[in-house]
Amino acid sequence: NVIDASLLARGLELTLQLLELGKPVIIALNMIDEAERKGIVVDPDKLSEELGVPVIPTIAVFGRGIYRLMAEAIRAAEKPKAPPHPNYASPIEKRIRILADAVKDYVGGLSSRFVALKLMEGNDEFRKLVDSKDVLELVDRLCAELTNEFGRDCFDVIHQERHHLAMHIFESVAKVKHGAAVPLDEKIDHILMSPFLGYPILALVFFGLFYLAFSIGGFLEELVLAPFEQLSSILASKLNPQLYPILYGLIAGIGGGIGVVLPYLVPLIFLMSLLEDIGYLSRAAFLVDVFMHKIGLHGKSVVPLIIGYGCNVPSIVATRILPSERDRTITALLAPFVPCSARTAVILALVGGMLGAKWALAIYAFNLLIIGVLGKVFSALFPTPPTGLIMEIPSYKLPSLSITLKKTWVQIRNFIVFAWPVLILSSLFLGVLDAFGISEHLNSIMAPLTQAVLGLPSKLGLTLVFGVLRKELTLIMMYQALGTSDVLSVLTKAQILTFVVFVTFYVPCISALAVLWREFNAKIAALSLALHVIVATTLAFLVRMTFG
Repeated sequence: NVIDASLLARGLELTLQLLELGKPVIIALNMIDEAERKGIVVDPDKLSEELGVPVIPTIAVFGRGIYRLMAEAIRAAEKPKAPPHPNYASPIEKRIRILADAVKDYVGGLSSRFVALKLMEGNDEFRKLVDSKDVLELVDRLCAELTNEFGRDCFDVIHQERHHLAMHIFESVAKVKHGAAVPLDEKIDHILMSPFLGYPILALVFFGLFYLAFSIGGFLEELVLAPFEQLSSILASKLNPQLYPILYGLIAGIGGGIGVVLPYLVPLIFLMSLLEDIGYLSRAAFLVDVFMHKIGLHGKSVVPLIIGYGCNVPSIVATRILPSERDRTITALLAPFVPCSARTAVILALVGGMLGAKWALAIYAFNLLIIGVLGKVFSALFPTPPTGLIMEIPSYKLPSLSITLKKTWVQIRNFIVFAWPVLILSSLFLGVLDAFGISEHLNSIMAPLTQAVLGLPSKLGLTLVFGVLRKELTLIMMYQALGTSDVLSVLTKAQILTFVVFVTFYVPCISALAVLWREFNAKIAALSLALHVIVATTLAFLVRMTFG
């Protein structure tokens, strides 16, 4: 059980519930340095005595105490020992014991005391588990007695008692230094979260983030792609016309991953991880809360949407934090419209690299506008008023470079292990189709969309189809289909904008669709698919008409 030492009283409420399970528990008293910085000094030995379980002080970000913690965990696993359960006020404790005795035959491997508490809290899952009329009648009678005695319902009585016990333990094991100066965190927050300066700073932070990612990516792309382009030119002059497209497909797949996707993806993910580790992303979510309410969504909806800038899959999963099915469904439908890191690579490489940074920022601004409009439409269709936002604002932390790099590597590894091989195979497959003249036939099937509606060369039809697998594929396969990475030499600026707008809004990758199906149902996944096709086609057509 990892507890934030700087928020010990709150963390202990979960600890007390874990102790009720009757399973071996070890406390990792983490962030003790942060607690001391706030003037809170916790005695780990005294806390261990109060709870009856081992307490190991740690500073995880620097690896302090981790070896001792793991050694204690191994000892507990080898010789498991049930911890003592918390003792509540006599009227509550007496009724818990009565009910625990009554449910012993119904709990299986669970702690009867834990089940008794959950029944008294009104947990429906545990009522189904017990499934005994006599026991459930006993639960109702005992809860009615507590309600009469304390003047509150059973759930509130137990939670207030747990809170009271957690506060009592905190006061006995911790010393708080009063009269300290205003913490630096609060001084910074007065600026970063003020209604006047907070929003301009937020805009500057994200402008700086994308500008840095674009600048680093553009420099590396030019540096890395040059040898691959030279190799392609040599092969074009040496090989017969039927073999060349196949080898070019292989080179485009390998070179595209190294020279196009990674140069934009790595800086973006690293900088996003850095903002998260510092503690700024949660403050950004707080600032954007007011806009979420204007489009009729819960303030917490901003959290999944911000996660979506990294990847839409965890973004959809993160909708679980929302309190109502209505907010969860609307947010999950909006989340895939947020440009993930893969689509950001496309935007930065094509629009930023070919047309300039201001056009790339315009795409993002346009994307936010469309998400806002769609959110307003969905909210009008489901007019339940959203509730307010209550969220924890973490302390600012000096990020650990090693941890930020590890987090970046975890996300990049997904591209290297899964997406890059798919990219190479797809690029090679397209090369084979080109070599045997099959791609022309398949592109002609897509021509009503690519040529008639979007005004793009028909040879880009297959590129859009493969993009459903991974959004990075659209960029690499576009280069391959056009036969060059100098897109401006074969497409107009209007065509580049049309292509990027379509890719930004059209069908989520297959992983996002699968998660939508799993988290919700097939109807929601199908609705998302149809919505993206309609929105992307409409917007891309309007861009073509406006700039063409």
